[in-house]
Amino acid sequence: MASSSSRPGDFYGAAAYRSREGLSTRQVGGSDEIQLRIDPIHGEFDEEITGLRKQVRQLRNVAQDIETEAKFQNDFINQLQMTLIKVQAGVKNNMRRLNKSIIKEGSNHIMHVVLFALLLFFVVYFLSKFSRR
Repeated sequence: MASSSSRPGDFYGAAAYRSREGLSTRQVGGSDEIQLRIDPIHGEFDEEITGLRKQVRQLRNVAQDIETEAKFQNDFINQLQMTLIKVQAGVKNNMRRLNKSIIKEGSNHIMHVVLFALLLFFVVYFLSKFSRR
């Protein structure tokens, strides 16, 4: 067993690692290494370690699944952004063409729409007047 005196580099010394559950430590030679011995009486530690390993494995699998899903979502968002940029460019080009055609044709289209609306109003007015008789 190690002495309870503390060396530089040891926070509490090797004695801080002693346990009532069968764990004990001792220093190896003059180095800073500590050797850990587990008494076979306390075999439940093996089961706990195995359980912890399974949980760590499950957490690793979940983390990998999350990473895969995040990559998929990022790729999907990037594709959506590219599609949106293409659509915006198409709309911009169509608006430019429409403006050019309106300027080229002049304001005759507006005059035609106004005349059509007036004609339609008079037709509905006369139909309603003749249908009362």
